[in-house]
Amino acid sequence: MDTYESILLVKNEVFVFKIPPRTTNRGYRAADWNLAEPTWTGRLRIVSVGDACTLKLEDRNNGELFAKCPIEQYPGVALESVSDSSRYFVVRIQDENGRAAFIGLGFGDRSDSFDLNVALQDHFKRIKVCEEIAKEKNEPKQELDLKFKEGETIKINMKITKKDGSEGVANKQAAKPRPTISGVGGLLPPPPGSSSIKTIPAPPSQTSSPSHQSTNPNNWGEFTSANNTSQPGGNSNPNWVQF
Repeated sequence: MDTYESILLVKNEVFVFKIPPRTTNRGYRAADWNLAEPTWTGRLRIVSVGDACTLKLEDRNNGELFAKCPIEQYPGVALESVSDSSRYFVVRIQDENGRAAFIGLGFGDRSDSFDLNVALQDHFKRIKVCEEIAKEKNEPKQELDLKFKEGETIKINMKITKKDGSEGVANKQAAKPRPTISGVGGLLPPPPGSSSIKTIPAPPSQTSSPSHQSTNPNNWGEFTSANNTSQPGGNSNPNWVQF
């Protein structure tokens, strides 16, 4: 435990005022004091021994103690701000017998009152941090138990995309057979509606002389045309082909 005294703040000029007792629940007002005639003028020191913090009012020349104010928390009843100024406070002082009284305390500059606020806030913040560290040492944090208890289950929703390399037979159409082309000598068949090809019988063997012409109507060799007409004199068309 710390036994030495640490100085948190020193202000060489502060003013002390005698204040009237508070008769209502409203806050203190510095305007109700006789600000032109302070009761006492001296030095302010804020010191700490361990966690204890004390505001001391001392003589500026010889350091004699005028009054002291133990501060257990801030903000608190030991040191209160007034409602009409940031430079004045109400301080609860105590003597050696534990008797308490309230006096007014003021600064000539607002920066001095700001320094007072910062010094007290830092002190109690440090105490809070030290208490939390000590608590963690005495009561270490329990490790998080993530093991499944008996009968406990867990449900996981997963989105799985299947990767199927097989061919989709159902999605494929069977290839249609190509039409077969039929015809003579690889030619295309006749268009629909056309007459079929007539088969012409082969010519019989000729035994007669070349000048002899067969009169058989079935003889192959002479053709007639739809435009054929008999020539005068009984001569056949010279364009006919004879075999």
